[in-house]
Amino acid sequence: MLNVFKIIKNTQVEGPGKRFCIWVQGCNKHCAGCFAKDTWEFGAGQDYEVSDLIEMIKSEKNIEGVTFLGGEPFEQANELSKLSRIIKSLELSVVCFTGYSYEELQAKHDTDVDEFIKNIDLLIDGGFEVDKFDLSRPWVGSSNQRYIFLTDFYSQKDIDKCKNKIEARISPDGKLEINGMGDFEQIKKNFCLQLGKNNVK
Repeated sequence: MLNVFKIIKNTQVEGPGKRFCIWVQGCNKHCAGCFAKDTWEFGAGQDYEVSDLIEMIKSEKNIEGVTFLGGEPFEQANELSKLSRIIKSLELSVVCFTGYSYEELQAKHDTDVDEFIKNIDLLIDGGFEVDKFDLSRPWVGSSNQRYIFLTDFYSQKDIDKCKNKIEARISPDGKLEINGMGDFEQIKKNFCLQLGKNNVK
């Protein structure tokens, strides 16, 4: 079972092209300034069977691949190694964000971690660092984070074509949900100001 914080079945702001995105639940990194603190607590999400996630992915048409975010995907490397292997067999790409460096992952000498890495096309590594805040590159928020091309599915040329963007959705319970990469504190301020103006009218 994979413990999941959130799923967005079709998005264009979490990696190259249109993607199925899975935010896993649970993270030990606890980076200062992290905007996804709701994903830190282990076991607080919804459990999914790998087979059920695969059926959900198959039902989405015109997606280029699947992106794993978090939380920390490598805390659930066993389940994600199985899921990513099947995703690759469907000829879809796999992008994974991690707070660990690639070198730290390799140094673990963990079979599940190694198997997961084998089925990732693009690894975006490194935790968010407040003092290195930088939105000049797509999908990342600090300059220490790197694009690690583990297969030839993607290259730096694909990265250079992209820019940071956000998407906004209204959830069934009426909550505004934003995903992608941007200055979320400023976005929240602007939204509150606009909401205030509307209320005055």
